[in-house]
Amino acid sequence: MVTQFFGLKLRLLANLFRRSPWQVVGLVVGLLYGLGVAITILVALITLRFVGDVSLIRDSLVVAGSLVVLGFLLIPIVVGIDDTMDPRKFAFLGIPNRSLSLGLAGSALIGVPALTLSIMLLGTVITWSRGVVETLLALVSAVLVLVTCILLSRVSASLAAFLLSTRRSREFTGLIGVVVLVMLSPVVVVLLGTDWGRHGRALLGTVASILGWTPLGAALAAPGDASTGAWGTAILKLVIAAASVYLLWLIWEVVVARMLVSPGREAAAKQYSGLGWFDRMPHNTVGAIAARTFTYWARDSRYWVSLIMIPIVPILAILPLSIAGVPLHYLALVPVPLMCVFLGWTMHNDVAYDSTAIWLHVASGTRGLADRVGRLIPAAVMGIPIIGIGSAVSISVYGDWTVLPSMLGVSTCILLAGLGFSSYTSTRFPYPVTKPGDSPFAQPQASDTASALVQSLTFVGSIVVALPVFFLAYLGMTDDPIWHLHALGAGIGIGLLAVVVGIWFGARRFDRSGPEMLASALRA
Repeated sequence: MVTQFFGLKLRLLANLFRRSPWQVVGLVVGLLYGLGVAITILVALITLRFVGDVSLIRDSLVVAGSLVVLGFLLIPIVVGIDDTMDPRKFAFLGIPNRSLSLGLAGSALIGVPALTLSIMLLGTVITWSRGVVETLLALVSAVLVLVTCILLSRVSASLAAFLLSTRRSREFTGLIGVVVLVMLSPVVVVLLGTDWGRHGRALLGTVASILGWTPLGAALAAPGDASTGAWGTAILKLVIAAASVYLLWLIWEVVVARMLVSPGREAAAKQYSGLGWFDRMPHNTVGAIAARTFTYWARDSRYWVSLIMIPIVPILAILPLSIAGVPLHYLALVPVPLMCVFLGWTMHNDVAYDSTAIWLHVASGTRGLADRVGRLIPAAVMGIPIIGIGSAVSISVYGDWTVLPSMLGVSTCILLAGLGFSSYTSTRFPYPVTKPGDSPFAQPQASDTASALVQSLTFVGSIVVALPVFFLAYLGMTDDPIWHLHALGAGIGIGLLAVVVGIWFGARRFDRSGPEMLASALRA
């Protein structure tokens, strides 16, 4: 049975080379790249065979290997790889569950990831070949690591194909993956800022000692412990690795059995009563456009992905600064203005998100002023709690409530200025965006537009407009607190002026270039 699955997997791989020439070229390049990386790591591991610092080698291999094992678990879930050997495809063949589980797991050994991993694990065997018993132990550990990775990838790929079959679930999982990657960036900053010459060895040893007792790194740590003479520890970690493989096998059998009798998930049809935001907003042109925009922000993944990222951005800015030694006293003033910058910036290409639906505005003769104002209302409404509540929290951490007017003035000015710039750029410089219903993480080519310039103009422009308010706030903190009240008044005044000017220019452009906007939407 396993041999038949091997043959099926080989035929599936051979069919990949029957595609178009360019696809074959890309496939060959990918294969060569993977093999090149694997061979390079193999040579490095062979070189480590002749290095005497066994503890450092063990700790390095445990940390790096644990990341590889974790990748086999997470990548199929986050990326959503198409599973060509989905257990449900064999549901009508009457194959016993154990035989099917073994065949599908064994067929996963045929492929670029498994081949690359096998080559690297061969290098670890050579690295720890410092004696007959150590070599045998390293060989057993390498097999356990390989089987662990294969079972993890099979379980995660099958669960992803089963649970993430709907578009919304795939978007949500992809969003989680992006958020996790973004949140890991401070960890990278910490690692880059670590004095490895003084503290690196201790940090590496601490992380490796923890991972060595987990299923991620137990098998990888066992040969290194044996080479240092800790045979008891090595055997115990080998038992942990073997028990993990057995547990994964049981989970894999359960997953296969469940998938054989379960149909694929379908998106549940929701029942809506009433007209939603269209019932809540005024029954005029501005209200209808605002209601539609509110609906976009709530249901369209392209919008709520941006919303979720807004509170994450300040974290990414604050953590490196705090690591660099900037006092929390001053960092507390950063998050709210930064969130306002990004909230205003998210609207800079809003017309393009309508795609071909913009023809409704062109055909019905919708006035540009109504379109501009209606689109900005949801962002302005969301900005009110961000500025109000966020400023109160920031100032409470800062510790001086006399600065509150400046915080309100700066944040309000930045948000309104950003909305003013966005109101004009979204009609004057629309560029291609992801189409409705597509993944929010895909970005079409925009080689015929100045998309980067438009993004930079909207982002930097709102900050430049708010520079006088920043200066008044600075005077309030260094000279006389009365300047904080001037900063509040100037922030509101400059912000209102910026948004009114932006709406006016944007409305005029909207009225004059309806056909051009529709043509731009069709090109996107």
